[in-house]
Amino acid sequence: MTSSGSLPASSLSRRNLLRLVGLGAGATLGAGALAGCAPSTTGSAGSSSDDGGKDFSFTGWSLNEASTKDALQALLDTYASANGAKITTASYPYNDYLNQVLLQVRGGTLTGAVQVDVAWLATLAATGKLVEFGSPATGGGYTQAALDIGKVQGKQYGLPWTTAGIGLIGNSELLGKAGISTPPTTIEDFEQALRALKGLGNGIVPWAAMTKVDQLKDFIAWMWAFGSPVVQDGQVVVGDDASVAALTWYKKLYDEKLIAPDVNRFDARALFAQGKVGYYEDAIAGRGAVLKTAPDKQLGEKLRPTPRPVLTTGAKSRNLAWGHAIAVVQGSGAEAATKFAATLTSDPKYGADWFAKAGLPPTTTAGLSGAEVQADVFTKEFTASIGASAEPDPFWIYPQFAQIEQALATGVQAVLVGKASPKDALTTAREQMQALTK
Repeated sequence: MTSSGSLPASSLSRRNLLRLVGLGAGATLGAGALAGCAPSTTGSAGSSSDDGGKDFSFTGWSLNEASTKDALQALLDTYASANGAKITTASYPYNDYLNQVLLQVRGGTLTGAVQVDVAWLATLAATGKLVEFGSPATGGGYTQAALDIGKVQGKQYGLPWTTAGIGLIGNSELLGKAGISTPPTTIEDFEQALRALKGLGNGIVPWAAMTKVDQLKDFIAWMWAFGSPVVQDGQVVVGDDASVAALTWYKKLYDEKLIAPDVNRFDARALFAQGKVGYYEDAIAGRGAVLKTAPDKQLGEKLRPTPRPVLTTGAKSRNLAWGHAIAVVQGSGAEAATKFAATLTSDPKYGADWFAKAGLPPTTTAGLSGAEVQADVFTKEFTASIGASAEPDPFWIYPQFAQIEQALATGVQAVLVGKASPKDALTTAREQMQALTK
């Protein structure tokens, strides 16, 4: 992840900080609202003989969610006991998390290890307060794809905790009924597969692609598939021939009802859970949401992660990255927190436990080859066909990446509903996007 687009620490004035804070919720929060988002804090018991050099703080949204709270607390307790450490924890709801962490990091009131959505890493690194990892990263046994999503301007500011990507997932039962016996490898093959799925009738949606603005960032990966770099030498190149070709193709599928209108990730999961969708796109964590509401209790066995089709045979398949990392904030307990971050993310025992309880895959070669992961067909296929070719979103490096992606999404949707041509919409979007990189 390299670019000159992120703000240096010296440029983080109050105005810029408020701009950054606005990313998490889409608007700048007032002082009263921020005060109302106080963290919950607990202590993880450690040795009474602790000399202070092993203690640190851990902040994470997974401690705030029912599905992961107990599992993560157990990992923290295990680490604390094994290392004679005391871990002070803090948690915030995911939607408030980035705002709170940014304010506290900038204000000097938050130190230690911090759970980070990889999309936020550059924004946090721009504060100048994150520890740059050296040997813990190079000696951790992480896959290269995992290491790359923890980098900002070539520097390792995050140790990857779980990562995969956002890619195509098929329903093998519907694919079989449509005569699709092997994954489509090219755009042309994929188009033929969608038409075969449409031929099944019965209200089947061939591809529950993103068509609502809130998730149309997925279109970035399809511009890559058609050969657009999207961002090149610090310049947004959306609107080039390849991206226009990608959007022309997307519009064609929309008009032929091979993809459905007004669909976001939540809609697509609901439709897929009902057995009404041939393909949709999601991160690996989406499996849980799909299976939770599926009437078909065998649907989990029918999920088929699929490499993203490419324009020409032999081209590289590319997917948008997704994942969580652990960063460390400079200050009290930073050295102890670094040791913890390295252990949590690279030790196979911790990785296997987190996978077993949270369903999120590890980021090391050893962890991915472990018996638990290898026995899970979906995870094994997903990490091989999607995670291995996942790349950071090219706009994450910019403080206003959410607004940049919204400008793109708005342009794409305008084309889908017939309000603009692909060339005009993407040209307008490029101008807006480039202005937001300043």
